[in-house]
Amino acid sequence: MILLELFLGFLRVGCFAFGGAYGAIPLIRDVALSYGWLTEEALMDMIAVSESTPGPIMVNLATYVGGSRAGFAGALLATLAVVLPSFLVVLLVAAALRGAVKNPYVQFAVRGLKPCVVGMVLATGSVLAVNQCRGKPAAEAGKTALLFAVMGVLIIGYRGVRKKKLPPVMLILASAVLGLFVWS
Repeated sequence: MILLELFLGFLRVGCFAFGGAYGAIPLIRDVALSYGWLTEEALMDMIAVSESTPGPIMVNLATYVGGSRAGFAGALLATLAVVLPSFLVVLLVAAALRGAVKNPYVQFAVRGLKPCVVGMVLATGSVLAVNQCRGKPAAEAGKTALLFAVMGVLIIGYRGVRKKKLPPVMLILASAVLGLFVWS
């Protein structure tokens, strides 16, 4: 019975939580207190903990409450319930917009936006790299600059040799390995 309560309670939160987590806190509070899953004090503590850990408040709270009430199955079910509505909405919107992708005006806009997004990501990465070097000893700054340069060469070199983009997973793994090598 607890698994069904967890699923339905957090499904309600997932369905009717609009405006981000802060806007959803009253609904989360109502569900958690009405089922007796948390006290008012425990709820406030959980919100504070959720703010200090990665992930959305609703997902962290659902996972914590589900796990504390029904173990791993409860954590899994509560987390699934809170994200299910958003997941379904995204699938429906994607299906509805599938035809729009073939529209020449949409394609033109996307072709124009891609370089902008690439430029924004590159600019952000460059600023982060420069800020990481600023005020550091020369050896540390040199390691950061070296890592940034090697990653750039890897991305450009892969595209030049393979004639396609470096897959994101490979990029992440390469940066992790290079980071371990450079910083060890």
